[in-house]
Amino acid sequence: MLKLSDVTIKFGGFEALKNINLEVHEGELVVLLGANGAGKSTLFKTISGLNKMTSGDIQFNGNSISGAAPDRIVKTGIVQCAEGKKLFSEMSVQENLMMGGFVHRRKKAQLKQSLEETYDLFPILKEKKDDAAGSLSGGQQQMLAIGRALMAKPKLIMLDEPSIGLAPLIVEQMFCVIQSINRNGTTVLLAEQNANAALKIASRGYVIENGILVLQGNSKELFNNDDIRKAYIGA
Repeated sequence: MLKLSDVTIKFGGFEALKNINLEVHEGELVVLLGANGAGKSTLFKTISGLNKMTSGDIQFNGNSISGAAPDRIVKTGIVQCAEGKKLFSEMSVQENLMMGGFVHRRKKAQLKQSLEETYDLFPILKEKKDDAAGSLSGGQQQMLAIGRALMAKPKLIMLDEPSIGLAPLIVEQMFCVIQSINRNGTTVLLAEQNANAALKIASRGYVIENGILVLQGNSKELFNNDDIRKAYIGA
């Protein structure tokens, strides 16, 4: 579904991503593990069209999206849920969700259906639909950020550090939701530092360090890798 071939990005003289080769197949839940600053967000922004590649190619469903505008990439079916939520804090919950569906704004029936599906997934958002997004708890704001991304009807959703700053119980609930989104037919690329939780729900994973993919394998292989356990699991 998604294929990156030798993707390199330079900001001035700094090489932020170096010859990245990565694949995500339809229906998969793939995790991208890496410490803060390893290059996860840079990679996601590159796939989303927010960063321009220095070299390489990105294909989605067999078509190159290299150099495409971000809105066109969203329309093809790739949607990013950014790290830090990036909500419109003074707007209501429902207004934030509707902004997520902006690319489909002329499809009124589809937007209504997407809104109901999002409220079914996150009932608390329906209860608080008229509340300002900034008034929600951290976990509720993360639900809203994911819900807003789902409003664009993605074929592939990229979730950037959805567990960051959340209490352990909320993290557990969040990963159950991510698993449910995947089981309902949406392919997921998940960037995480929380390897323990991510590898429990992912089928495969990649490890990125200093802009380089240093390791890949299925979840069991990565979970049992001593270096991964020391770096990300603490065991």
